[in-house]
Amino acid sequence: MGKQVKHRGPDWSGNHTANSTILVHERLSIVGVDTGAQPILSEDGNIALAVNGEIYNHKILRKRLHESYPFKTHSDCEVIIPLYQEYGIDAPKHLDGMFSWVLHDKKQDRLIAARDPIGITTFYMGRSSTTPGAVFFASELKCLHPVCDQIEAFPPGHVYDSKTDSLTRYFSPKWLVEPTSIPSNPLDLTLLRETFEKSVRKRLMAEVPYGVLLSGGLDSSLVASIAQRETLRLQREYAKKQAALQSGTNTPAVNGFVNGTPAVPTESEEGLAGIDEQYHLTDVPVLSQLNSFSIGLPDAPDGKAALEVARFLGTKHHTFTFTIQEGLDALYDVIYHLESYDVTTIRASTPMFLLARKIKAMGVKMVLSGEGSDEIFGGYLYFHNAPDKGALHEETVRRVKNLHLADCLRANKSTSAWGLEARVPFLDKEFLDVSMNIDPQEKMITKDRIEKYILRQAFDPASLPPGSKAYLPKNILWRQKEQFSDGVGYGWIDGLKDEAKKVVSDEQMVEATIRKDKPQWGDDIPDSKEAYWYRCMFDEHFPPYCADTVMRWTPTWSKQTDPSGRAIGVHEAAYEEKKQ
Repeated sequence: MGKQVKHRGPDWSGNHTANSTILVHERLSIVGVDTGAQPILSEDGNIALAVNGEIYNHKILRKRLHESYPFKTHSDCEVIIPLYQEYGIDAPKHLDGMFSWVLHDKKQDRLIAARDPIGITTFYMGRSSTTPGAVFFASELKCLHPVCDQIEAFPPGHVYDSKTDSLTRYFSPKWLVEPTSIPSNPLDLTLLRETFEKSVRKRLMAEVPYGVLLSGGLDSSLVASIAQRETLRLQREYAKKQAALQSGTNTPAVNGFVNGTPAVPTESEEGLAGIDEQYHLTDVPVLSQLNSFSIGLPDAPDGKAALEVARFLGTKHHTFTFTIQEGLDALYDVIYHLESYDVTTIRASTPMFLLARKIKAMGVKMVLSGEGSDEIFGGYLYFHNAPDKGALHEETVRRVKNLHLADCLRANKSTSAWGLEARVPFLDKEFLDVSMNIDPQEKMITKDRIEKYILRQAFDPASLPPGSKAYLPKNILWRQKEQFSDGVGYGWIDGLKDEAKKVVSDEQMVEATIRKDKPQWGDDIPDSKEAYWYRCMFDEHFPPYCADTVMRWTPTWSKQTDPSGRAIGVHEAAYEEKKQ
C-alpha cells in the first residue's frame, strides 16, 4: 500500500509495527532533512507517529511544553508526540500548519488520526467488510481501494480516536459552524495586510530550495511579493551578521536578533528551521534568489502578467509553455494522481501537473501557491450575482469547507505527483479568523468595487504607511480574476472540449442519461462530453465506490454548468454567446 504513494515521498521509506497497528511512511524531506525520518518514535518506543505536512509553530510549541521532552530530531512534526502526551486528542488544536497524521500509543493500543482545519493535505479513511474492526488511513485513494470497500475523505478539522471509534471536530470557529450567523467585524486593512504577511513568512520555513508559483493574478502575485521581501530581508540580515562576525563585534541579542540580525541559537534550537515568538524566520533562505514559476500556452494571459510581476519584484523567473497535445497526453496520468473526475479540477490540474515536474527537475522541493483567496473573499466571477451579503457569506463558508475536495486537492496532488510540496498562505488559521469575520458587505461586488476589492485595497499604496514601497504594479493589483484553467491560455479549455467531441458520441451521452450504458454512475450523470470522458478515465483507475469522494465544482447563482470563468458574462473575454 505504501508503494502506491512513493511519488509523494521519494526521499525515504519507513515503517513501524506495534500490536495490531502498522504505520508506513514515504518521506519528502523539507525540514529536519538529516534527522527527521519517519515514523518518529518516542524515547521509550511507546508512541509512533507518521505525518504528512508542516507544523509552522513547532519551535514555539517546543518552548511551551509543560514537561521537558527529549527531542531526537529537527523535524517540525516531532512536537506532536509530547503534545499528545500532554493534551491527548486535543493535541491538534495547538498546531499551526497543514497536516494529516496518525499516532499510535502502544501501551493503550490507541490510534489517533487528525487532519488540518481546512484539509490542505489530502487524507482518506477506509474500512473493509472482510476485516471488520480494522480502519485504514492514507494520503491517497490508490492506497486503500485494493483492500477497502468503504472509503471517505477524512473530514478537515477533525480527530479520530480508536478508543471510541469516532471522529470529533476540534476546529470550530463560529464562522465555520454557524454560517448563517453573519459576521460584523469592521474592515481593518492594516490587520488584514499584516496577518497575511505573517502567514507567508511562516511558510518559508524550509531547509531545501523553494520557490513561488506565479500566475500573474492577484493572489499568487501577492504571495510572491511578500516572499521576495522576506527573502531579501533575511539576506540583508545574514550579510550584516557575517560582517559583524568578521569584525569581532559582539552585541547582546534582543528578541532573537543581534543588531537586527539573527542571533546564534541555543543548543536546543541549533539546526531548527522555523519562526520565533514574533513570527519571524531566523534562518537564512537556501536560495540566494527567490525563484518564481509560471506555465501556459504560448502567449497566454497569465504568462505575460507573471513576467511583468517577476521583473517588478526581481525574482528569478522561469516561464514554461506546453502545447494542447502535451496537455491531452497527460490527462490519463493527471486523473490517476488527482483521483477525481471533476471538470474544473482536471482542467486546472493538468498545467499544474506539468509545471510541477519541471520545477522538481530544477531541484526545488517546495513552492508557495495562492489557493483559497477566491473562496474567502468571493473572488470567483459568479459572486457578481450574489443577491445580498448574507448569501455571499454563506457561499464563501461553503466554498472554504469544500476546498479539500477542490483547489486544495488539486494543489496537493498535482505537485505531490512529482515529490513537490505546495503551501497555501491564504488558508492560515489566523488569517482565516481575520478575513472570515469581516462584515461580508465589504466583499460584495458592485459597479465601483471589483471582486476581492478589500484584499486589493489592503495592498494598494494609498493604504500603506507614507513612503512604503509598492507591493505590485497597479495594473496587476487591480487585474480581473482569471481562473487558472483559463489563464494558462483560452485555447486549453477549447482544445479539451474539441477532443471530447471526438472520443464521446452523441449516442453515448443519450445512453448515459437514461442509465443504460453506465448504471454504476447512479444519479451522478455527466452533463457534457468532456465530463463523460473524464469519468470514463476515472473508472479505469478506480472502482465505482471511490466516486463517493469526488465533488463536482459548479458556479452558484448562474445557469451555466461550465465552471470556466469565461462562462460568466462579466468576464472580459466571455464566450461570445454569453455576451449576446
